Amino acid sequence: MSRVSIRVNNLKKVFRKRSSPFRKVTEEWALKGVSFEVASGEAYALLGPNGSGKSTLIRILSTLLLQDGGTVEIEGLRLPEHERRVREIVGRVSVDAAFYKKLSAKENLLYSAFMYGYQRREAEQRALEILEQLGFPARRFHDPLEEMSRGMQQKIAIARALLVNPPVLLLDEPTTGLDPKSKRDVQVFLERLRELHRTTILLTSHDMAEAERLCERIGLLAGGNLVAEGTADDLRRKAGCVNLDDVFIRLTGEKLVDEEKETLEEA
Repeated sequence: MSRVSIRVNNLKKVFRKRSSPFRKVTEEWALKGVSFEVASGEAYALLGPNGSGKSTLIRILSTLLLQDGGTVEIEGLRLPEHERRVREIVGRVSVDAAFYKKLSAKENLLYSAFMYGYQRREAEQRALEILEQLGFPARRFHDPLEEMSRGMQQKIAIARALLVNPPVLLLDEPTTGLDPKSKRDVQVFLERLRELHRTTILLTSHDMAEAERLCERIGLLAGGNLVAEGTADDLRRKAGCVNLDDVFIRLTGEKLVDEEKETLEEA
């Protein structure tokens, strides 16, 4: 049996807020008890509509948020007790990656590499190798990020996450907003990465076709709950649909929500 790389059990997260000093604190549950496992070397996708809890879950796994219930283990390390060690073995790419936009791609990547103890020559060589595989033009390596397209910046974000060759990669909508060529470059690179290094990948996305291409199994989140899980074919059978977008809509309840809105408007 394969070793478990990511184990999430009954994970819960609540956000509390007060709209004004005179109002009561309200609670919004982003995660309501999510459980799943990802085997070592497996690629697993979490899909769901906006607000379903995908990004919150990734932030917890990458030590940026503390859970309010349940347990998380990555490569046998439990969070938050071992968060420092987890940061050393996890790479994270988000749809809104933060950079020093006035600095060049080279400067941003070397800055990250230095924090992990890499020497300049080694880090620069590895950064260029990763960017070349992603289809990033080498002539732009010294240009400020503020002069680059969204696709170029996202490729730099992926290179930054992979500089230390992490065994676990957390990808939060990494291809959202990319043009078809850039999106394909990223997908091909991730496929090669798994072939060469057996990297464990947890991917969040809205794109069912991308999830089917890159991942063995797919989990569907809706309203902070994991409502379905399995291979793409398993989910097709469960939903009674052939088209993957229809599968997504039916199993996450999006169509039911839309129909309820229409009913209320008609009333």
